[in-house]
Amino acid sequence: MSPRQDLLLVGEVYVDFTLPKAGAESKLRLGGIVHAARGLWAIDTNFSVAAACPGYLVDQARAYLKRLGCSEFIWLAEVNGAPNVMAIGDPTELADQAYQDILRDEKSVEYRGEVDALKTFKTCLIFPGKYDLTVLRSLLAEDVQASFDIAYDLPDLQSLSSFKGNIAAVVTSTSSPMFLEKASEDMSSLLADLRDLSPQAILLKENRGGSRVFDLRGDEVDEIPALLGETVNSVGVGDVYSAVFASMLGGAVFDAGWKAARAATCYAQTTYPDDFKRDVQRSLALSVDQMRGLGGTVLPWHARPAFQIYFAAPDFSYVDRTHLEEALRALAYHNFRLRRPVQENGELTPQSSMHEMRAAYLGDLGLLKECDLVFALPLERDPGTLVEIGLALALKKPVITYDPLAENTNTMVMAGSTVYSTKLDSCLNGLFDVMSRLRATRS
Repeated sequence: MSPRQDLLLVGEVYVDFTLPKAGAESKLRLGGIVHAARGLWAIDTNFSVAAACPGYLVDQARAYLKRLGCSEFIWLAEVNGAPNVMAIGDPTELADQAYQDILRDEKSVEYRGEVDALKTFKTCLIFPGKYDLTVLRSLLAEDVQASFDIAYDLPDLQSLSSFKGNIAAVVTSTSSPMFLEKASEDMSSLLADLRDLSPQAILLKENRGGSRVFDLRGDEVDEIPALLGETVNSVGVGDVYSAVFASMLGGAVFDAGWKAARAATCYAQTTYPDDFKRDVQRSLALSVDQMRGLGGTVLPWHARPAFQIYFAAPDFSYVDRTHLEEALRALAYHNFRLRRPVQENGELTPQSSMHEMRAAYLGDLGLLKECDLVFALPLERDPGTLVEIGLALALKKPVITYDPLAENTNTMVMAGSTVYSTKLDSCLNGLFDVMSRLRATRS
């Protein structure tokens, strides 16, 4: 059989079920590697799919992927014991707790026999799952060039050892368990381990802070900015990024990263495929030089703790902490260095003396002066938080004000804040943007 030129996507097919919530309808669509397929469809790239999925999904997945232009659908392995349904709590939420793979621990995967066609593919992009990668290697061509998205479902890098010498690229993200274990403080150890596998390139996706592409052939690195806007959907965005990047590796590595980032941005802004494809086509009509000229937000994971954020909020034990905890989780998820005055200087009681109150005031004021910017959450028009906003403005420090209940629609608060919004998504974007500009002035 002659070698195939189309890119082979290997991985699991899921059903993504967005749980219903107030003011929004539930949504059901095919996910897993189907997200990656939508990315390739949007850039008019030829591709085939080798899928691991339960038997009940095969016909539906084959038919849908054919409509996306999939050249061949190979049922690689059957998933038993689980429906491959991903329950999604909030499609705009980026934290891991928003996703639940139903019956994941009961899942097993059994390879099927009709896989001879796999040896005809020259290139593939593999999303590891419950299936055995060593067995998969034996089914592929000896000279195959494989790329891997190892953001999830890879227990260790040793699992990729059978592909050493045949790896085009390794893609990971700052939310992956392996990154958090090996590289949350420093990239050197993870980079060294990945270099041992001899890939041509490494792509690190850093969420709203952009991405870094490491070209190991020339020992160079490029920072690719994020284009921040309203996040309509976060599910599958990384898969689209990986697929478009892998499909373009025949050219310049950095150019592939810039174009793939654009496609991923478009996927985050809609869940309607036709709108996605239209937006991708428009975006990729720009040259890479034009993309570079337009700029964006660059804030690498490891640069974020260099900036201290003062958390101005009624961060007390006795208040309704729903919105507080939501913000704190998001800030921790993105590796921000948060200074919490109530936690550091103590929580006062109604019986506190004037001496104790003055000591807390001076401690909080000193902490505010140390910080680079303020993230404010003035719940119930908390007077202390509003005073802290005013002090920060007087000190000419950027203030991001998250007002989820729209209680502080005051000219001084709204106009004085660098960013004011009732949406956490907008405030996070503002925080990344402000920090990116602060970093640029320091460098």
